[in-house]
Amino acid sequence: MGFSPVFVREAEVGAIASAFWRVMFALPVLLAWVFWSAKRSGRIFRLQFTIPAIMAGIMFAGDLSFWHLSILNTTLANATFLTGLAPVWVILFSNLLLKEKPPRNALLGIVICLLGMGLLINASLRLNPEHLIGDFYGVITSFFLGFYIIAIRTGTREMDNGALFTASTIVTTLILLVVALMMGGQFFPDTGNGWLALASLGIFTHAGGQGLLTIAIAALTAAFSSLVIFIEAIAAAFFGWLLFDETLDALQILGCVLILSGIWISRPNKIRPQEQK
Repeated sequence: MGFSPVFVREAEVGAIASAFWRVMFALPVLLAWVFWSAKRSGRIFRLQFTIPAIMAGIMFAGDLSFWHLSILNTTLANATFLTGLAPVWVILFSNLLLKEKPPRNALLGIVICLLGMGLLINASLRLNPEHLIGDFYGVITSFFLGFYIIAIRTGTREMDNGALFTASTIVTTLILLVVALMMGGQFFPDTGNGWLALASLGIFTHAGGQGLLTIAIAALTAAFSSLVIFIEAIAAAFFGWLLFDETLDALQILGCVLILSGIWISRPNKIRPQEQK
C-alpha cells in the first residue's frame, strides 16, 4: 500500500480518475480470488452485497475521494498526518460498534505512532490558514478510513474475506466512476507507461495490499489493524528515498523508529482465529 504514491505519480490521469482505475483494475484479480475460494471449499460462486460490504465500499470511496481533495488543497505532509488520525476514530467507536474494548497499550501505542508520524513529516508539516479546507478534508479522510476498517471488521464476521472485499470494491468502483466523471480532468492516460502504472496501482496496491489488510482485519483487532496507516507512511518515505532521491534526516528516521515502537506496544495479547464462512 505504501507504494501507491509511486504509481499515482506515473498515472497521467486526474487524482479521482486514478482512484477509480485503482479499484477497477483490481476487480479481475478479486473476482478470481472469490471464484478460487468458492471452488476450493465446494461453495457456489456468488457475491453478497451485505450492509457491511456496502458500507465498506462507501467508506473507501469517501476515503480515496477526500484524500485526493486534501492533497489538492493542503500540503502532502498535512494530508498524510491528518489521515493518520484514522486509528483514533477506530478506538473511539470499536467498543460501541464492534464490542471490542481497546486495551491501554493500544492507546499508548497510537500516541507514540502519531508522535513518530509528526517527526517523519516534520520538514513539510505546516499550519497555514490558506490550507484549512484541505486540512479539513484530511480529517474527513481519516474518518472514512477509520469507519472503513470498522465496516470490514464487521463484515468478516459473516462473510468470506474475498467475497466481502470484492463486493465492497465493486461498490467503491461505481461511486468513484460517478465522482471522477463529475470532477472532470484527464480520465485516460496518454501512454502505455500510464496504463501500466494504473494496472500496478490496482493489482499490487489494492488487490494485494488492501486485500492482505482485509485478511489481517479478520484475525486481529480493528484498533491494531488500523495502525497499517503508519506502516504505509514509512513505506512511502522509504520508496521516496529509494526511487526519487528524497532525503531522510535523523528526525525522520527517529519518527520511523517511534512508529514501529508504537505498533509493537499496541500489539494484541491474543489473536482470535480467523473466521471463514
